[in-house]
Amino acid sequence: MHMEHRKQFLPTAVSSAMGNTDSVPLQQRRSRFRPHELTPLDGAFDRLHEAAGAEAAGHAGKLLSLDALKACTEDMASASMTSRLFEAMHSVDAGTAVDPRGGVTRDQLFIFLSDVLRGSVVDHVPLVVAMSGGATEGLVGSVQITEFLEDLLSAVVQTLIRRGQLQGWKPECMGDSDRGVKLLAEQLRSELQHTDEQKCSLHCVENWLSRTPSVSLYLEYLTIEVLGVRLPSRPPLVLLPLCRDTPWRELRSLVDLPLLLFLAPQLPGGQSTPWRLLFSTQLHGESFTRLVGSCVRRGPTLLLLRDTHGYMFGGFVSCSWEIKPQFQGDSRCFLFTVSPSLRVYTYTGYNHHYMYLNQGQRTMPNGLVSLTLYAVSLLFPSEWLHGFVHGLQGMGGHHNYFGLWLDSDFGHGHSWARPRCITYNSPQLSAEENFTLDSLEVWGVGEPPESQEQTPGKKSVLDGDPESQAIMEMAGKTLHSQGLREPEEGEEP
Repeated sequence: MHMEHRKQFLPTAVSSAMGNTDSVPLQQRRSRFRPHELTPLDGAFDRLHEAAGAEAAGHAGKLLSLDALKACTEDMASASMTSRLFEAMHSVDAGTAVDPRGGVTRDQLFIFLSDVLRGSVVDHVPLVVAMSGGATEGLVGSVQITEFLEDLLSAVVQTLIRRGQLQGWKPECMGDSDRGVKLLAEQLRSELQHTDEQKCSLHCVENWLSRTPSVSLYLEYLTIEVLGVRLPSRPPLVLLPLCRDTPWRELRSLVDLPLLLFLAPQLPGGQSTPWRLLFSTQLHGESFTRLVGSCVRRGPTLLLLRDTHGYMFGGFVSCSWEIKPQFQGDSRCFLFTVSPSLRVYTYTGYNHHYMYLNQGQRTMPNGLVSLTLYAVSLLFPSEWLHGFVHGLQGMGGHHNYFGLWLDSDFGHGHSWARPRCITYNSPQLSAEENFTLDSLEVWGVGEPPESQEQTPGKKSVLDGDPESQAIMEMAGKTLHSQGLREPEEGEEP
């Protein structure tokens, strides 16, 4: 007998000699776990039967029926997602004869749990394919995968809510999760390569799962929570960051739960990075002075904007905004869009124009401080003194091709990227190049630096940078805005 053929038969012969009737696939899966970890997996089949009740269980407890599974999951997963889980379990090759009654055997359930909790991407491929409706001639439809992702994400969001694992977030005071689910499903599916006929091979599915580990993570989370299987050695999965100090009673946030699922892993600290609301036009009005005071020296921040056409976009900066005429930040900064598509645009390596904030004054009749949020190029000192001494806040790009610009009147801006912002390779973020702002939120992400807390009572950005004021005075620029400060608390305006 050929050596490789002898290897195939060896495990069965050994198990027979030892009196073990487990099939080879089951033995292989059991070997992934330590003895104390096998207890919750071995007991999962009986627990599901008990939870479903005798009427739903059927078949004298020998098989797990679809009705039994639905009875256990109806408050967290939709009927369609439960059916997908059932199909994945039923598709498992347990190395034994298939029961004609069509239920899931104890061995099939164990192997399914093992592949989800401890399996590789190779083990996940057949499960995802089965949950997407199966393959025909080795091909699976990308549309079917998108539908599976929508069901999976909806179940994850619903389970987070039902289990109370919201980390301080209030879904009833946040954006539309149903719309967010569709955007996130489309973003995840966009990484999948497919043919012109919207079909993809099993090899493409494997590559896709390797590049998008969040799909496997969501499946693992749902399996643990819905089926009640927790390994004692596995810490609980945390999908959302902690939310602190947010006045939910007065706020209707632009953020939704699927957006958090997408953005949190993009941040340097991932889901362990706490979020706190620093500024919202809904709560704080359209005050540019208040906006700058909320951003400066507050640690890393994430800005989220919505224009009047419903496009949502923003950027993450990796360190505190500082008022100074130099570029700041590092390669962890990025721009992103939320609607109509969910995408992140990271550093290209072309230049180091990550973020910029300068506060100053350009002589104007109304004397207002002009502050802009946009992608800029490096300007030499002489150019600053000539015409760009007014306030600037931005990220990446080069002159006249601004990734994001928020004008000084706080109601208008523009996003010019022809064709791309060179620092982040981002396209036009807004619906139109010149957009009208509808809402803006600034979230602090991470702990604020204690040594850089703002001085109480200083509301004006004019107090923030004496060096810039000196530069402007040397340039002959009169500080007209000194007379337009917001009054201190207790002062008459």
